[in-house]
Amino acid sequence: MITILQTAQLTAAPNSQNSIWQMILMLVLLFAIMYFFMIRPQQKKQKEVRNFRDALTVGQDVVTIGGIHGTIKGIDNNIVTLKVATGVEIKIEKAAINPAGTQPAQA
Repeated sequence: MITILQTAQLTAAPNSQNSIWQMILMLVLLFAIMYFFMIRPQQKKQKEVRNFRDALTVGQDVVTIGGIHGTIKGIDNNIVTLKVATGVEIKIEKAAINPAGTQPAQA
């Protein structure tokens, strides 16, 4: 009985080391897949939105995330002044401008 247990322990030791390496490899592969399919595309999209908001110009027609259409009349750091109607101007944050609903600036 004791020899069977000793033999089982000797044969189990190399397998347990292999299973640890297999587990580490699976975790690394899982993280790599998660990075390339979830994290990297999100960072890429955030960079595009940041570039869009930095490239806003006076006279550009935009749409806010609340659905308000207007023309940019002034930009001061993160505050944008929009003309939404004749004689009506509002101030909003740059972050409130929706890149998906806005046409690119015309040259």
